[in-house]
Amino acid sequence: MKYALVTGGSRGLGRAVCAKFAQMGLPIVINYRSNDEAAQETLEMVKSYGVECELLKFDVANPEAVEKAIAEWDAAHPDDYISVLVNNAGIRQDNLMVFMNEKQWHEVLDTTMNGFFYITRRLLKNMISKRYGRIINMTSLSGIKGLPGQTNYSSAKAALIGATKALAQEVASRKITVNAVAPGFIETDMTKDLDVDMLKKLVPMGRFGKPEEVAEVVGFLASEASSYITGEVISINGGLYT
Repeated sequence: MKYALVTGGSRGLGRAVCAKFAQMGLPIVINYRSNDEAAQETLEMVKSYGVECELLKFDVANPEAVEKAIAEWDAAHPDDYISVLVNNAGIRQDNLMVFMNEKQWHEVLDTTMNGFFYITRRLLKNMISKRYGRIINMTSLSGIKGLPGQTNYSSAKAALIGATKALAQEVASRKITVNAVAPGFIETDMTKDLDVDMLKKLVPMGRFGKPEEVAEVVGFLASEASSYITGEVISINGGLYT
């Protein structure tokens, strides 16, 4: 059986992606780091669609934890493999660079960039041997345009775009696609501290996006219908930056 793994899947965009995969009938592994209650809610939501689902708690920025969690999952699923990976885990610690401390810099890059490396490298082995895979990286408008106060976040998301384009070329011959989705301002926990009324005036569509609108694109990229699309970055930003 083919499974999808969504990192940071317990809330926000990750939860919306899990809901979309459940609607597609795709068995799901939900990764999360700490919020047990939110993870359980997402698990129950997915199961309400009649889809196989399980939780896998580990920090993507910890290589030992990644290896241990995936090795245990593989041992418990000898006839299955993770064919779809959504690298969604990420954090924001905004600050002007002149005031940014090392912790704010390293934790943001560790989660987004190192997390991508540790989990993707581990799951690529089975995708290559099975000659099929879908990798979708959640980047951001911040990684394309750059946003003030987000030098750490913009750096991490821009690096993820470069990694997407490079890896796509490495594995294309194995029928593995690697794409990125770049949301703009989306209604999630990560944007609830922003000045919504001010920022939505910058968006030609005049509103923030919904997590479900991002999940629709992720669902398409995870499907076999997207088999000739790889190395792309798809923006979902209401026309804010095109």
